[in-house]
Amino acid sequence: MLHINDLTFRIEGRAIFDGATAGVPTGHTVGLVGRNGAGKTTLLRLISGELVPDDGSITTAKNTTVGIVAQEAPGGPESLIDTVLAAETERAALLSEAETATDPHRIAEIQLRLNDIDAYSAPARAAAILAGLGFNEEAQQKPCAEYSGGWRMRVALASALFAAPDILLLDEPTNYLDLEGSLWLESFLKNYPHTVIIVSHDRELLNTVVSSILHLRQGKLSLYSGGYDDFEEQRREKQRLDLKLMAKQDAARRHMQAFVDRFRYKATKARQAQSRLKALERMQPIAAQIEERVAPFLFPNPAKQLGNPLLRLEDASVGYDAHDAVLRDLSLRIDQDDRIGLLGANGNGKSTFAKLIVGRLAPLGGHRRCSKKLEFGYFAQHQLDELNPRQSSYDHIATLMKDATEAQKRARLGGLGFGPGKADTKCANLSGGEKARLLFALAAFHGPHILILDEPTNHLDVDSREALIHALNDYEGAVILISHDRHLIEATADRLWLVANGTVAPYEGDLDSYRAECLSARGSGQARTGSGAGGRTGSDRDGGANSSAFSSQKEQRRIAADRRQQIAPLKREMEAGERRIEALSLEISVLDARLADARIYARSPDKALAWTKERGRLVKAREAAEETWMAATEAYEVAAAGGE
Repeated sequence: MLHINDLTFRIEGRAIFDGATAGVPTGHTVGLVGRNGAGKTTLLRLISGELVPDDGSITTAKNTTVGIVAQEAPGGPESLIDTVLAAETERAALLSEAETATDPHRIAEIQLRLNDIDAYSAPARAAAILAGLGFNEEAQQKPCAEYSGGWRMRVALASALFAAPDILLLDEPTNYLDLEGSLWLESFLKNYPHTVIIVSHDRELLNTVVSSILHLRQGKLSLYSGGYDDFEEQRREKQRLDLKLMAKQDAARRHMQAFVDRFRYKATKARQAQSRLKALERMQPIAAQIEERVAPFLFPNPAKQLGNPLLRLEDASVGYDAHDAVLRDLSLRIDQDDRIGLLGANGNGKSTFAKLIVGRLAPLGGHRRCSKKLEFGYFAQHQLDELNPRQSSYDHIATLMKDATEAQKRARLGGLGFGPGKADTKCANLSGGEKARLLFALAAFHGPHILILDEPTNHLDVDSREALIHALNDYEGAVILISHDRHLIEATADRLWLVANGTVAPYEGDLDSYRAECLSARGSGQARTGSGAGGRTGSDRDGGANSSAFSSQKEQRRIAADRRQQIAPLKREMEAGERRIEALSLEISVLDARLADARIYARSPDKALAWTKERGRLVKAREAAEETWMAATEAYEVAAAGGE
């Protein structure tokens, strides 16, 4: 068992952990969750021994091995398979010794130990793990140096999985994986025979794989049984009970204080008053549950709807070389109410297809047809590095709002989650989640008709991902989504397209059937010793429950789509009212500036009188517009609330 006892750790004087205590049972798979910056990665580094606590302790059983994915991706001349095999250091040492040993007894000991650790099947096990993470047999023989950083991080993950430590520590393991790799990893971890602690914001992974949730909040640790949904339910119930107890305690305190205030100076009641005063001093207040607010994502709707289809591909091909197309035979259409999830392994051409849709790549053959008025919003992970590190969020937004006032720019930023403390922070000092939030705002600023999101959730915590789902379901344009986050796809996409075999085509199954196909193609993902103690096998968590959940999510998406269609006219009326009020206010402010010049009354009294009458007319018009806007807003809010 892993014991965390009264742990205290500070970074530059700030307490990351303050008397944190928890116990992780042997063989359990635990999801470590908490807001960005809470200290989750720091805890993994403390458990691995990379960092030393300021106070308290972290203890495990004697001879327990702890493994963590290397932060430095392997990049040497060694092949992928040799790099993974080298992770099992005991096997490598024994094989090396076996080549030079001469003592018969020692040779026998080496061979027995090699047999015990299943050393001779190691190449097959390593190859199976690499295949599950997306490397075919040919790729496994290539040097690590030939691969990009993201692919090399997969090799680092494969090495950690192959070593099979007693305690496996994984920090956002799906960030460098595609959906197919994430599904394989999910299957592998279900059958891992030892203890696993996973830091992840992937709700589906936390629901499917883990048996407990370790919640890190305000320097304390709390262990909850079950998956993430179970944790959320238990936490809400605890908050409800705490609030109920706090209200009851506050009432008791008020009653006691009233008695003390009334009778403490009366001789006949002094003893009772003093007794209640001491009770008040001993009463420990129940801490209020203060939840950190997650700012919503805002995707402005298209200012003007276009006819369907928004975009059509006719026998199109696309690629980076005129003689070697990546994708061919593309005959597809996108309508304004489409919610499309793109499936397919990394390297099959999903991002290339997205660039064709948005117009960053022209078709090599065939046709791409769309209106010249069609607006796109495009988000891709690599764009995080394209933000000017010396500019702030305010600087980036200001370039798109050149005619707006300072107050209007900052109000827009505040609605996007960049309040006074963040609006002027240089991008170099923003977190990955904050950079992603800024990029969402820039990509969708002008109300695009088609929104394309390529891996949008890598830097978002669970609550921010839920906020993204709500924003996408409220958005009235078309959405094309590339993501390894299964929960995001299931909650937002109502159509699936598969990018495979050099083309893109509609996929008729659901994500459960796609998962089964992926696991069949990449191997089952079985850990080398079978099911782990305390964990749950795939049959325990899959099947009817997943099918029911998917059906429920499809129904939720259908309801959300119907609600968008029903309330769209009300929303447009409300937004038109806002624009009308702004236009009238601007005209009034222009007249106010003219009438503020005292000389106009002497030089041109007729003009001053005309302007005064015009101002009165505009004020009445604005009042009427405000009444219309208020009625439209109320109607919209009632309709929107009724759909939730």
